[in-house]
Amino acid sequence: MNKNIVIAAVVAMLAATGCEQKKDEGAATMLTEIEQLYEQGNYKAAHDSIVLLRARFPKALAERQRALRIWQEASLKQAQEDIALTDSALQAVTAQMQAETRIYERNMLGVKKDSLQVRYEALIGEVRIIRKKMEDNK
Repeated sequence: MNKNIVIAAVVAMLAATGCEQKKDEGAATMLTEIEQLYEQGNYKAAHDSIVLLRARFPKALAERQRALRIWQEASLKQAQEDIALTDSALQAVTAQMQAETRIYERNMLGVKKDSLQVRYEALIGEVRIIRKKMEDNK
């Protein structure tokens, strides 16, 4: 009787180990998909997939660590793209403002310019923070 209990315990341990390996394989597969999304420049989908990876595989530490690096790199790329777009818009509004002769319209363009300037500076700060965190995680 005791022999059967020991055998059942060993079988249960082996089954649990097999499940862990399958879970890690699922995390590895998901990480591969995340890497592909990142390489394609689909940063939003990569972020969303990383959130799912973290939720589904809390114990897959190696995959989560690599996903963190991808998260940071994707956030950096996304912020840099936003900076470029904001800078272009800021330059366009500045040119419009200088060409505008009506006071009210010029003032409204000034408000828009100020808003874009604040966004630009916030994005620059975001890039600095991301780079600092990437340095710290090396």
